[in-house]
Amino acid sequence: MFNFQSGEARNQFSMFNFQSGEAHSTMFSILRFSVSLLLLLMSLTVSAADGDFETALEAVRNMRVGWNLGNTFDSNSGDTLNMWIEHWTGRTPTDYETAWGQPVTKPELMAMLKEAGFNAVRIPVTWYPHMEAKFNFSSWENSIWYPSQDDIGTTVQAEWMQRVHEVVDYVVSQGMYCILNVHHDTGASNTAWLIADGDVYTQQRERYENVWKQIAEEFKDYDEHLLFEGYNEMLDVKRSWCFASFGSEGNYNSAIATSAYNGINSFAQSFVNAVRSTGGNNSQRNLVVCTYGACDGSGTWSSHLQDPLKEMKLPNDVVDGHLIFEVHSYPDVKNLSSAKSDVRTLISNWKTYLTAKGAPMIVGEWGTSTENAYANYRSNYLAFAQYFIEQTKASDIATFHWMGLTDGEHRSVPEFNQQDLVDAIIKGYYGEGGFSAIHSLPADDSGRVDIYSPSGVMLYRQVPRHAIPSLKKGIYVIGGKKYIQQ
Repeated sequence: MFNFQSGEARNQFSMFNFQSGEAHSTMFSILRFSVSLLLLLMSLTVSAADGDFETALEAVRNMRVGWNLGNTFDSNSGDTLNMWIEHWTGRTPTDYETAWGQPVTKPELMAMLKEAGFNAVRIPVTWYPHMEAKFNFSSWENSIWYPSQDDIGTTVQAEWMQRVHEVVDYVVSQGMYCILNVHHDTGASNTAWLIADGDVYTQQRERYENVWKQIAEEFKDYDEHLLFEGYNEMLDVKRSWCFASFGSEGNYNSAIATSAYNGINSFAQSFVNAVRSTGGNNSQRNLVVCTYGACDGSGTWSSHLQDPLKEMKLPNDVVDGHLIFEVHSYPDVKNLSSAKSDVRTLISNWKTYLTAKGAPMIVGEWGTSTENAYANYRSNYLAFAQYFIEQTKASDIATFHWMGLTDGEHRSVPEFNQQDLVDAIIKGYYGEGGFSAIHSLPADDSGRVDIYSPSGVMLYRQVPRHAIPSLKKGIYVIGGKKYIQQ
């Protein structure tokens, strides 16, 4: 809320000491102004007082730029013929968190991201190894898992949920947004139990909804800084990338494709229904759904490449304005001019085929698909990164870089191991001055804005621009830029 601390208010009013009749008219004018100001301030945040979450579009704008805590809680053995984590570790949360080469996550990592100008973290989580499967192998040498005989069940282990919960708190305690998802329960590996297919949806619907109800119950009291993402890169029965049924003979099969898109939309609807059914803040929490495979529709080599965008439906919801679409984008940047042109085409297609359906969108993962991009094409990648962020920001699209900005033991320090890429991203969003630049207060007095502290804590919601001069002296973040109030 737009709120003056009570002590400050007492000090403000104690300045006026009316001791004579000559001050009556002055006192009346000041009191009349004070009442008017109070009524104005009370009107600024009615929605916050009512407990209403910001809309999905407001959340996307406020996320600014984000990062993925990748290869951490999403780690898993990924092959029923070689369940190596389950066989060769004690299966503690730490064993999984560090299995793919990352250190145990510390709160200092999130503080570093916040101080650099990031305002959102996506936490990919794989759940199937932390449910009810025993992973009892037939011999000491054997690491084969037979899911049909040793089912994953429906209940998430308390120890795993607790550790995920701790790291979510690391993020939101910084005033950043956190997206929590179901990750490598989907994908191309033979351990994936969530597959974009009508029959698989029927088989797995109850388990899927139960998992999401458990997650939603765990976090039902969290405010709008926590969002849920229903599933990651869900693929069809052929494990097709690019578009549904691409892995089929002839690179397309209409029956498989139809079943895949129906499956995606069905899982998306079940996700929304399951979360909403838990009530509390989940009744209006902003929820994210991916396209088939999280495909972004890039490329021109097939007429089906944009099908994942076209076939994605906006789920039905009991509240309006609290759903978000998601795609992933890993462009080739060998030719910088072409890469920039591709970005413009992508954004145009996203507007035509996704956001036109009534929801904003995010790019939940992005990076480069170019081999040796960090060497031979480094300058291209840095220029592309800044341009990509500039263009997505202009179109109200939040972005989450995939993992590599701080990697391995660099996260323990913590420090960035690609500071030049961080700088390009931050400049793309905040301008050449970066996150530390101080700007003048906006002259435009129309509309309303959310006002944050430099550390990212929301101070006041939906303040009319003409009321900004009433702020006390200090530094504020408005619209992603820092302003100083003299």
